[in-house]
Amino acid sequence: MSCPWAKLEKIEPVNFDEIMSEEVARDLQAKEDKKYAEMIGTPSIADHDKSEEVPVAVVADEACESDAMIARMLQMAFDKEYDDNLRKTEEKVNGASKVSISLENFRRVPHNFDFESDSEEEEVVDVCDRRDWDRFDTLQRQLDSIPPCGYKMQNGSVVTKHDVTMSGRKNACKLLSFPPDFQTGDGENFDLKLSNKVFNSLKRHSQHEQARRHRLRDKKEDRATQEFGLDEHTRLVIFKLIQNEILNSVNGVISIGKEAVILHADANTEYAEKVLPAECAIKVFKTTLSEFKQRDKYIKDDRRFSGRLGNQSARKTVHLWAEKEMHNLNRLKNSNVPCPEVVTLKKHVLVMSFIGENNRPAPKLKDAILSEAEYIMAYDQVVEAMKTLFTSAELVHADLSEYNILWHQGRCIFIDVSQAVLLSQENSVHFLKRDCDNVSCFFTKKKVPKVLSSEELFKSITGHYYDDKAGLMELQQSFKVKPHLVDKLEESDHDFEKQWEKAQKELEMATLAEPPLA
Repeated sequence: MSCPWAKLEKIEPVNFDEIMSEEVARDLQAKEDKKYAEMIGTPSIADHDKSEEVPVAVVADEACESDAMIARMLQMAFDKEYDDNLRKTEEKVNGASKVSISLENFRRVPHNFDFESDSEEEEVVDVCDRRDWDRFDTLQRQLDSIPPCGYKMQNGSVVTKHDVTMSGRKNACKLLSFPPDFQTGDGENFDLKLSNKVFNSLKRHSQHEQARRHRLRDKKEDRATQEFGLDEHTRLVIFKLIQNEILNSVNGVISIGKEAVILHADANTEYAEKVLPAECAIKVFKTTLSEFKQRDKYIKDDRRFSGRLGNQSARKTVHLWAEKEMHNLNRLKNSNVPCPEVVTLKKHVLVMSFIGENNRPAPKLKDAILSEAEYIMAYDQVVEAMKTLFTSAELVHADLSEYNILWHQGRCIFIDVSQAVLLSQENSVHFLKRDCDNVSCFFTKKKVPKVLSSEELFKSITGHYYDDKAGLMELQQSFKVKPHLVDKLEESDHDFEKQWEKAQKELEMATLAEPPLA
């Protein structure tokens, strides 16, 4: 085989089996080592016994057959790399700092030991050597160049720490320390200088804005009840209920509605004044809902609150709303309509008996899984309760649906009666018709047999069809109370026993009082 650039030796043919043999590979490696030794003028491994001095690299190649030697070589390489990283870290930290550190005690190999390495050391670039990489960093270095005496000589003139240009740039650097809410802009691309007067004005404005934001946020968080209804004022009311030994503990949230939050609580069964249920439900009315302003139609014609309505805050309106539900629940209880029993009312926090067992609330009628017979029984109970509510309690629920009826121990229990209105109010007939529509629609979907239509259900409760305007007007007028009897019919949330005890105490005090002198 000929070549135009050099004379090539003839290649001897080799068998493939010999190539795959380890002995052949070892012989080829020995030939390569011998050829390399002849080129650099040092003895090879094959004739190292003829020479007194043998290179360390060659001896290491010969000793690579030992696993221990290979491990030592790998450990040396690892130690060298580890120490190089320590050295680079040390140089980088000491280059940008005025205080130098030493990592000598952490080296794997002593410092005076020199590794044989052909690789060139990487140059560590100090941050201070990079000029103008950041304008603010450059300005800070200029400010730090002023000695402790407060001045320096520059170009034959005296430059003090109060220099106008330097102070303006220093104030521009201080803008970076302003709160994130204060928009200062980006002054990187131009030489920004602020006088002391401008900087102090901006600083005062930033402090005032930050304080104002904190005030508004704290005030909103303290009085907000949109999410869970437990603002600071509400927590104080609940704490007073526990302090007065009415409740033992408040366990957690049962449900969250659009107008109130329901909490579960354990009552004090050893309460001295009256017998309390073991489990109670705390209804906290939300005090920051705008929809309460639109609910005048439910309360404006109610004779129980005729003298207490007017231009008042939303919180006071919610207090009336909670009191209205308490009175309505008492009416339902006196008329034997299944409903929760009122325990106490404190402002916008209403405590009632818990409908359920073992901290688990009774399901709503829309979520309850009932048999066909149970649906028939539930329909009969709801219709009978609506009639009793109309004739005996003289109320219309005004929001009756499967969402406000609980199914517990085979009974339908009415809840959420805060919007219930008296029959003497103007829109009571329209509210009753809407309740009849909801009840008939729900039980028709459940395929309950012999479900009355909304018109027939309305007729069975009132005795008139909804189209009979004259008859309904006459019926509504019959429920209105004479003006001179309004005060006598005002309801009180105190029972007869308390009033009797109070009267007896006043009588005893009057008897024990000394007679006046003549």
